[in-house]
Amino acid sequence: MMFSTRRFLCLALTLWAALLTSASAFRTVVIDAGHGGKDDGAKRYGVKEKDLNLDTAKRLEKILQRKGFHVVMTRRTDKFLPLQQRAKIANRYQDAVFVSIHYNAHKNTSVKGIETFYATLEGRKLAAGIQDLLTTRIKQTRDRGIKIGKQYAVLNKTRIVSVLVEGGFISNPWERRRLNGAWYRQMVAEQIAKGILIHR
Repeated sequence: MMFSTRRFLCLALTLWAALLTSASAFRTVVIDAGHGGKDDGAKRYGVKEKDLNLDTAKRLEKILQRKGFHVVMTRRTDKFLPLQQRAKIANRYQDAVFVSIHYNAHKNTSVKGIETFYATLEGRKLAAGIQDLLTTRIKQTRDRGIKIGKQYAVLNKTRIVSVLVEGGFISNPWERRRLNGAWYRQMVAEQIAKGILIHR
């Protein structure tokens, strides 16, 4: 009787471990470059958020493809895409995570920093990992932390694990100069990719 119980417990633990592994494993990353087309997003002195978002998204796509991920882009050109359509694209996939890329703005030009939003517990884990990696590598900025972002349609209408990254403030003159540099956007893409790999 004892032997049978042990075997049952071992089998149960094995199945539980397999379920946990399959729940966390994913092969697809849906990258959402925020705004686009008629929607510029934040803009200051000729710098448009939609352009920064798309450039960062394409950089992230290349990195993830080299790591063996299947990558889906909600947009890869300067076109307008409704928020519900972005979520609809993400919801076509089950073995996936969703990352929406943005840059921030504030009426107070001294405000700066990086923050990451999430809507679920699993999203919180991914957001925390990405936020930590971004703020550890990108110096002389403010760590604005991770925040619940249920007000964002791309998070609350997306059924897979999802996060929204705000990579800095276009409205801050010093930070805008950095965001406008390809080296900075490459760094943002690299750190997001690391966060995704760790989460996997």
